[in-house]
Amino acid sequence: MLMWIKRLAIAVIVLLLLVTALLYAILYLSLPSLDGRGQSQSIDKVVTIKRDALGQAIVDAHSMADAAYGLGFAHSQDRFFQMDLLRRNAAGELSALFGEAALPLDKKMRFHQLRKRSKRIYAQLKPAQQQLLQRYSQGVNDAQQAQSLKTFEYLLVGADIEPWQPVDSLLVIYSMYLDLQAGTFARDMVLERIEQQFGAPMRQFLTQPSSYQSALDNSELLAPEMTIPLLPALAQHAQIREIIPSLEVGSNNWAVSGELTTSGQPMVADDMHLGLAVPIIWYRAQLNFADTQVTGVSLPGAPAIVVGSNNHIAWGFTNAYVDTSDWVRLSDDADLVEVQESIALDDGSVHQYRLLMSDYGPVREVGGQRYALSWVGHYDYALNLDLAELATTKTVTEAFQLANTAGMPVQNLVVVDAQGQLGWQPMGAIAARTQPSDTAITEQQFEQAWFSNEPQRPRVMNPKQGRIWTANARVMSAQQHQRFGDGGYALGARQQQIRDRLAAREQFGEQAFLDLQLDNEARFLGKWQALLVTTLQSEPNSPYLEAVRNWRGCACTDSIGYTLVRYFRSAVMDTVFADIESALAQESLSLGPIKRNLEPATWQLLAQPQRWQLGDKQSLLIRSFALATQRLRDKFGDDMQQWQWGKVNALALKHPFSKQIPLLSSWLDMPITPGFGDSFMPAVQRPEFGASQRFIAQPGRLKHAILAIPGGQSAHPLSSFYRAGYLQFAEHQATSLLPGEPLHRIEFRAAD
Repeated sequence: MLMWIKRLAIAVIVLLLLVTALLYAILYLSLPSLDGRGQSQSIDKVVTIKRDALGQAIVDAHSMADAAYGLGFAHSQDRFFQMDLLRRNAAGELSALFGEAALPLDKKMRFHQLRKRSKRIYAQLKPAQQQLLQRYSQGVNDAQQAQSLKTFEYLLVGADIEPWQPVDSLLVIYSMYLDLQAGTFARDMVLERIEQQFGAPMRQFLTQPSSYQSALDNSELLAPEMTIPLLPALAQHAQIREIIPSLEVGSNNWAVSGELTTSGQPMVADDMHLGLAVPIIWYRAQLNFADTQVTGVSLPGAPAIVVGSNNHIAWGFTNAYVDTSDWVRLSDDADLVEVQESIALDDGSVHQYRLLMSDYGPVREVGGQRYALSWVGHYDYALNLDLAELATTKTVTEAFQLANTAGMPVQNLVVVDAQGQLGWQPMGAIAARTQPSDTAITEQQFEQAWFSNEPQRPRVMNPKQGRIWTANARVMSAQQHQRFGDGGYALGARQQQIRDRLAAREQFGEQAFLDLQLDNEARFLGKWQALLVTTLQSEPNSPYLEAVRNWRGCACTDSIGYTLVRYFRSAVMDTVFADIESALAQESLSLGPIKRNLEPATWQLLAQPQRWQLGDKQSLLIRSFALATQRLRDKFGDDMQQWQWGKVNALALKHPFSKQIPLLSSWLDMPITPGFGDSFMPAVQRPEFGASQRFIAQPGRLKHAILAIPGGQSAHPLSSFYRAGYLQFAEHQATSLLPGEPLHRIEFRAAD
């Protein structure tokens, strides 16, 4: 009997080994070939794709159109599933892969009907841009045709691969639109409902300007003198909910003139803040065509270098947060049309989604009132490929001309050139309407100028101080702000800290810029730390007082005190605004989109808590701190050593599949690394959010330029490029922008 048990155990082990070997072999066969030769009818002349030790794609071609083919081929080899998810996300077509679980998200996206809009916009593009998209698509599809086996993602989900279409690249850009601007119309709806329920004074109180202002012209928005508005009795004594703040999807960028650099050349820095996952959103690439060499990051699915340098100019972006949407309050007799959207499911069935459309946009009902959304993303000027033309642009002035016409989510463009110029200007789609509003407008207030892109943009060029900075707060003048509105600006503490750091030095090099990108001093939370120390001093034998006193004033990995201060501030806000949050929750809304703007109102209420019947200040603060520590215990246990900020805020980049199948985590996820930054400082970092790249460059000195990305080039876990570059990023190393020696080479010749 024992012998049979041994034989059975051996057989099971052998079987498991065989299954493992078979799975490994299948996965290995799904790796793309990075070396070889081929022919294509989709190119005019020879195209080569080389890759260095990081997997950075180096595309050599005769023309931009041929380079687009090569970039499409490289993107497809390394990131096709990611590209597929981006197009399906924007189009509301994820249910075809993931079934009914994806229906709520698909319905949310179908509200915008972006596939229909993409088709219409594509038909209106300039022929050269249509050709760029066509060549790119042909490269994508040729790479899939060359695969000997579908990549592992499609093997796991059991889905077929849909060919790439030119309009799909427009959908990928729309996916970025939704990441960057969905918070704007969420914010406006929250403010609309606050005004409807609590009155205009309450809405003004919650959105008053803060002291953290750092416009390029030093102008300030003055806070109006007001008495704290009273809450209606029906909204009081609500249960305290955690108000989840909207992520500040945005970035930092800044530039200084040559007079302030050790080389005498102007220099720009850029780190875009986005959700972080595996694979990372950006893809390192260099395009060489005609007399152009442009190096930087590209977005898989689109034929352009998004941020980078061509040695004539270097540029970066931050989300501009000007107002790009308005809700239109519809009358009872407004003309509405019902539209049926067919959403395909993974089992072959179809779900019908009912959508109401108006003359102003798609319709949503909140609190018994119908609203239509007018958003730049719904108009034909929202998309084009002018961004790709930055690759051949040679001066700041030329870049500004492109900024006026580019169809993309509006960004703060900061650009420097080899001639010594530097400048800032909004780049992307901005409605020409002149009366942006934080709350809903009436049908009569709707402007026909919504249908046109704004031709006149504010700009700053070669400022006297030799410094330009943006970080998602207001950078334009107070007067210009009245015209372009507030689309959800950041509080401003981060931008102010960057401005002050730049003002404190007279000489900069690449390392100084990198140090600023990694600045995690907690200047903003200083007064919250002082408040918490005072609060805990009244509590005899508090086990937390010493940690808070010795918090080190930074989002440092070993600081327990920083964690306590951070959680304390959030709990105070949740407590103070619990009544309003509860009222909004009844309409499936939240203060989350404006939580970062509640800072001034919070301090005013701490000074006068009786206005909202919050009890005396000390008891309010004690209750809030108890809530903060309870949340920490619930999430991280009773051991305070587990409350160190580096553990609480550890950088944990996960693959979508590992979230569903945790056993795959060690195979698919990036190594967890201690957290070092936070939200209100230049070093922005949360567990799955933060700097999606770090870029620093001076035109003419690209050998010293930096480009670090928190993830590898390839999405295939067996690729040597899957994790390449991640540890360098996590350890704050200055990875080179320019590619290294090529290790792989694919060559395509034009077919006869």
